Amino acid sequence: MLKFNFSGLQYECGTDEAGRGCIAGPVTAAAIILPDNFRNNLLNDSKQLSEKNREFLKPILENEAITFAVTHLEPKIIDEINILNASIKAMQESILKLKPTPLYIIVDGNRFKPVNNIPHSTIIKGDSKFMSIAAASVLAKTYRDEYMHKIHDEFPMYNWKKNKGYPTKEHREAIRQYGTTKYHRMTFRLLPEQLKLEI
Repeated sequence: MLKFNFSGLQYECGTDEAGRGCIAGPVTAAAIILPDNFRNNLLNDSKQLSEKNREFLKPILENEAITFAVTHLEPKIIDEINILNASIKAMQESILKLKPTPLYIIVDGNRFKPVNNIPHSTIIKGDSKFMSIAAASVLAKTYRDEYMHKIHDEFPMYNWKKNKGYPTKEHREAIRQYGTTKYHRMTFRLLPEQLKLEI
C-alpha cells in the first residue's frame, strides 16, 4: 500500500525519471504535488503497471494534481554531463516549474542535489512506497513513451515505438545496419563491439 506523505508537510512533491538505461532518446523526469485527499488503488510504480494502466492514470494524475511538470533532457546533454547528472538535472528542472513551490521533495533513488534550499529525502524504491513518487514515475514514463513514438516516425528503422530506445537486439541490429542518429547517446555502449562501429 502506497503511503501519502513522507515529511508531514503540505505541498510535498515527488519526483522520478524514466529512460535512464536507454541508448537513444531523452531522459525524462516528472515532479508532482498531489492533494491531501488523493487516493487511487491502481497507482503503483510505473514499472509494475501495464502500458494501458499507465495511459489510464495519466489524465487522472494531470487533472487531480495540485501541480505537475515534466522535463525531457536530450542525448547531447546526457553525453555532456553523464546520465546520473542528467537524471538529477531533469528532476530539478521539473521541480522548478511547479507552482506552488514545494515545501519538501521526495526523490526516487539514492542520489540528488538540492534545489533552491528546499529540504529533500532520497528514498530507494520510493516509486513503490509513496504516491507522489509513483505518480511522477507514471508521468515520466508516459511522456517519454509519447516522445519516442514521435521520433519513431522520423527514424522508423529503429522501432522506437516498441523498444522506446532500450538496447534490444533489434535496436542494436538497426544501429549496426544504419548507423546512429542525433537521438542516440554517443557515450553509451551502443553495440557490444563498440570499436567496430564507424561513427
